[in-house]
Amino acid sequence: MSAAPAAAAAYPPIPGHLRLSSRIAGALVGFLLLALAAIGATLWLSWQLEGAGAAINETGSLRKQEYRLAMLLGRDVHTPGAGFDSAARAQVASIDATLALVAQGDPQRPLGLPPTATIRDSFAALAEQWLRDVRPLALRVLDARGEQRVLTLRRFLSEADPYVDRIDTIVRLIESDNEVRTFWLRSSQLALMALGVGGTVALVYLMFSLIVRPVERLHAGMRSMADADFGVRLEVDSKDEFGQLATGFNQMADRLERVYGSLEEKVREKTAALEDQNRELALLYDSAAFLQARQTLEPMCEGFLERILQYFGADGGSVRLVEAGNEKVHLVAQQGLPEEMVEAERCMPLGDCLCGEAALEQQPVVHWLHAMPDAARTPCARSGFGTVSAFQIFDQDQHLGVFTLHFRSERRFRDQEQALLDTLGRLLGTAIENLRLAAREREMAISEERNMVARGLHDSIAQGLNFLNLQVQMLDDSLRHGQQQEAAEIVPALRAGVKESYEDVRELLQNFRSRLEEDDLNSALRKAVRKFRDQTGIDAGFSAEGAGSLPFSREEQLQILFIVQEALSNIRKHAQADHVSVRVVDGQDFSLSISDNGVGFDSSAESDDGDRRVGLHIMQERAEHIKAELGIESRLGAGTTIRLHVAREQRRAA
Repeated sequence: MSAAPAAAAAYPPIPGHLRLSSRIAGALVGFLLLALAAIGATLWLSWQLEGAGAAINETGSLRKQEYRLAMLLGRDVHTPGAGFDSAARAQVASIDATLALVAQGDPQRPLGLPPTATIRDSFAALAEQWLRDVRPLALRVLDARGEQRVLTLRRFLSEADPYVDRIDTIVRLIESDNEVRTFWLRSSQLALMALGVGGTVALVYLMFSLIVRPVERLHAGMRSMADADFGVRLEVDSKDEFGQLATGFNQMADRLERVYGSLEEKVREKTAALEDQNRELALLYDSAAFLQARQTLEPMCEGFLERILQYFGADGGSVRLVEAGNEKVHLVAQQGLPEEMVEAERCMPLGDCLCGEAALEQQPVVHWLHAMPDAARTPCARSGFGTVSAFQIFDQDQHLGVFTLHFRSERRFRDQEQALLDTLGRLLGTAIENLRLAAREREMAISEERNMVARGLHDSIAQGLNFLNLQVQMLDDSLRHGQQQEAAEIVPALRAGVKESYEDVRELLQNFRSRLEEDDLNSALRKAVRKFRDQTGIDAGFSAEGAGSLPFSREEQLQILFIVQEALSNIRKHAQADHVSVRVVDGQDFSLSISDNGVGFDSSAESDDGDRRVGLHIMQERAEHIKAELGIESRLGAGTTIRLHVAREQRRAA
């Protein structure tokens, strides 16, 4: 018997009325319907009582309104023109509105007359009497004049008292009806309580018989099973889900008895599977660690190829990269391939041969050469290989090339092995792309260094050479016109310009040769200050406070060092100072100050000294490069202070 018919025989479909869910749902739905009916009756009676109570209040208020109307009419008759006429008419309108409200009802409040014919007919007669007799009589009192008003008022008063008595009668009828409904409300509440108690008892019994007792039997069986008593069996006494669960428990016990003897074999199989997974993890870890090491492309590909050949037991393999935009496939590394095959396929068109086709399709492919009709003409088959497999090299979605595994015999790959090779191809692709990115980064660093040198030469040396060029032109002009005295005056200026340009070149070369030793910014700054003091003879000091919350990168430290060197150069050229102080405060924020006691300048005005302006401009550019703030404080005769500040947020971002 197959597994599906056996399962169908052991677990036949359960009739709908015998299903545990149907019985529990039926009991709960029945109890819910009874509870909803009782709650609905209670809510309906409560709503009726609230509406009748509001009707009692509104109907009872008619008595007060009738008496007020009579009072207003009397005052209007005895004191005409005192404004009681409009108040009486407003009172008539209020009585009209009250009668209409009670007659129509208001479900929002709620308000409404009880649904009793006697009460509704009595109220309708009351409203009709008001409209037919009482209301017209009140209006005639307001419209009459002289003695006629008094007579009409007396007639109204004689009609008002019986009308108020009729209102009292209706109020008592509503109150009597409320007493009956209150009795039924209490009765429905008591019935709801009884239903809750009875339903709870019934549900507890139902849950105990349907769920608790079978679960206890199942729990006892599981406890025996946990004590290695595989001979325990449960009695199947129902045809519901618990009956099938007991059947399944018995089948599980039978299966455990059979499996328990072959447990060692299962353990060996699982152990072998775990060993395979551990080998895969070891290969992935070893390959990832190797590919992350600093190395060039060919040794990296050769090491990668050596690892996967050893893992899969391949007889040969290769790594080929696609040349972007040229549709060429280049052989970067190989092992185990014949020399003539290597020379012939060192650079092949995209789509040529088996490897080129795999690179073109960008899909993993395995060729069993013995089963291919024209395989004998391929270089791989002529070299004695029976299986050629090609797997892609990707960096995210960018296709970089293929790597191949060659086997002498037929080799098939499991899905797990193909997934492993796909992962290895992506690891290699990421490593290759990292090499390319590192090369681009070095190119950008060299380009930036060249730009920095060019800017330094242009901003410092070019101006000095331009000055010398002007002086030479003036000297040539003086000699041509025989003005020896004027030529003699130009020569010292030329000598001073040449000396100044020579010193600028020396200083610029020293700055460009500056390097940080062991990423220690303070040591580099202290060395620069000491060199400045030795070269110029100016008293210069350096101090540093704090250890810093976050270190600067080497590029940022170099920019700070260049700013200090440029500031010291400006002091040498322009300040005429005899004392310089460089101070570093390295806490959450980084602060650097360079102060001198020289002649100073007006920092708020546009300087006429182009050389000084160029130096300040260079320092400002370097500060912006590391997202720092550069400030200059200077006054004529009071020295100059340059402050560099790097906020904690910018430092964390760096």
